[in-house]
Amino acid sequence: MAIMPDTWIRDMATKHGMITPFTEAQKREGVISYGLSSYGYDARVADEFKIFTNVDNAIVDPKRFDETSFVDRKTDICIIPPNSFALARTVEYFRIPRDVLVVCLGKSTYARCGLIVNVTPLEPEWEGHVTLEISNTTPLPAKVYANEGLCQFLFFKGDSICEVSYADRSGKYMGQRGVTLPRL
Repeated sequence: MAIMPDTWIRDMATKHGMITPFTEAQKREGVISYGLSSYGYDARVADEFKIFTNVDNAIVDPKRFDETSFVDRKTDICIIPPNSFALARTVEYFRIPRDVLVVCLGKSTYARCGLIVNVTPLEPEWEGHVTLEISNTTPLPAKVYANEGLCQFLFFKGDSICEVSYADRSGKYMGQRGVTLPRL
């Protein structure tokens, strides 16, 4: 399994629609960088956020998720409360090839401020907006800037094509648009 370079990512994005919209070079003037890098793609966070709240003393249960656990915000700057959490999504829509697995890591700019980004791997033939989990590990409120870079996706090409892809299994998060909550 090999990590794929910028030339492959560009080709797959522009000719096969793997990343839409696609930014061909790193944008960094006055923003947290996003776009194509040497061996990855820095994705932007959209302006849709679901911020955890405990107003109703809800319990987080992945089998019976209560949407009242969140406050919805559409904003250019999201303030995540201390020791709290928010869900967001990428601006970009991804279409993963059958022989590729994608791993996401948070950008160092946010990590150095105590914000951790978690995303489960994007499996072969999955497609959609990526739901981003953002944890504020600090005792202070933290800002996240919409339409700027938040995380980097790394593309690993398998030595052979998988027998069963995410699409073959009709995965529950296939084709998701917007911020998607847990499903059972």
